[in-house]
Amino acid sequence: MTYSSTLAMNRSRYSGRNQNTIGFSIPKAKIGPVSNAIILIVLICLLGLLYLSQITKTDSYGYQINSMQGEQQQLEAQNQNLEVSTARIQSMSTISNSSVVKNMVPITPKAVVSN
Repeated sequence: MTYSSTLAMNRSRYSGRNQNTIGFSIPKAKIGPVSNAIILIVLICLLGLLYLSQITKTDSYGYQINSMQGEQQQLEAQNQNLEVSTARIQSMSTISNSSVVKNMVPITPKAVVSN
């Protein structure tokens, strides 16, 4: 490329044949202060509703968790009672089947003490 052609290419970028060199711009639409306030109030209300819905969900889950924890405590207490009764039953059967108990002789009272 020669100097004249590069110079012509640079000029064509700014203005060309049958083109106006004055640019017109369309003014951008602006939102007024009242519209801004209304939009902000609506957004705050939506965020408040979202917050309240999340809080009520967690509260309902909290009630479910509390009821399940109460049920778990009742079942644990019942399990402990069953373990104690099982130990008693097993101890009675092991005591009655032990060799020490089998070698014992029953005692009959010889005399009765009266006041």
